[in-house]
Amino acid sequence: MTPAPTIRLRGTYHIEGQQLFGPIDVTLPAGQWTCVLGRSGVGKSTLVRLCAGLPCTGEFDGQITASDGADLAERVSFMAQSDLLLPWLSVLENTVLGARLRGQAPDIQKAQGLLDRVGLSAHLHKKPSALSGGMRQRTALARTLMEDRPVALLDEPFGALDASLRADMQELAAEVLADKTVLLVTHDPAEAVRLGHQIIVLTPDAAEKWPTPPEMPIRDQYAVATISCQAGLLARLRQSP
Repeated sequence: MTPAPTIRLRGTYHIEGQQLFGPIDVTLPAGQWTCVLGRSGVGKSTLVRLCAGLPCTGEFDGQITASDGADLAERVSFMAQSDLLLPWLSVLENTVLGARLRGQAPDIQKAQGLLDRVGLSAHLHKKPSALSGGMRQRTALARTLMEDRPVALLDEPFGALDASLRADMQELAAEVLADKTVLLVTHDPAEAVRLGHQIIVLTPDAAEKWPTPPEMPIRDQYAVATISCQAGLLARLRQSP
């Protein structure tokens, strides 16, 4: 697997002639987590889909480039807000779906290990309809982590989880994706401050870098600097247009 690249996104996005965001100039540093927050409807999910090379409703006028000059298409894992599990496949089968679609033999032992770590080892053969929302999201997270791509694009990957599970899954994702270039969309300032090497507040006309505490992620959620940063970030988000 090639090393994780730095990614740069520059441009403006319009939907039906109306500007959604931009012009912005965002750099996602190699091997780091960039967390993006902003008001609902400002284009956070669109930003993720653009980096993933997925179709979007609207028009992007700009460029997305990798520092090594190579195409991103085959180097990205993507986790959407919706779990996108195939209803006729089991938890285990959904987790190894990427390999199956590529015609590769899946690493079942690795998948079982990840599913154990997300707390689903007793549910491997259940279909999505038999799972809670949080269990479905953890299955989708395991599937994303299975891909082991240099770039991970995560759109609200922990939103359906309770506080304790969310903290556990954040730590697992940070461990598995430690050397990856990660873009995380979240509505939670505490999550962004805990995980982010870089924090960006997206507004219709800017992508503002928010100062992070001096400690490296994963940060102590009870540390004074962490709490202070969370409070300031929440105040900033409440001011956003």
